[in-house]
Amino acid sequence: MNNYTDEMKKRLRRLEGQVRGVLRLMEEEKPCKEVVAQLSAVRNAADKAIAQIVAENLQQCILEEQAAGRDTGKLVQEAVELLVKSR
Repeated sequence: MNNYTDEMKKRLRRLEGQVRGVLRLMEEEKPCKEVVAQLSAVRNAADKAIAQIVAENLQQCILEEQAAGRDTGKLVQEAVELLVKSR
């Protein structure tokens, strides 16, 4: 089961607003430097959202696996792979 909290959704709504802001900068023909700076902020926010989603869902999965008496090593490896692929 995936766990998508209200905080995660709020974070993504802020990210959505940042993307709209970048588009507005482009429409206003702002300098490349400003657009790239804002896109970097979007990327940083997306990275943080990914990390939060993976971490919170990993925690829940580990608790479920431990309760069932199963090994959690594979879950951790999958989480690491998700984070690596996201970059």
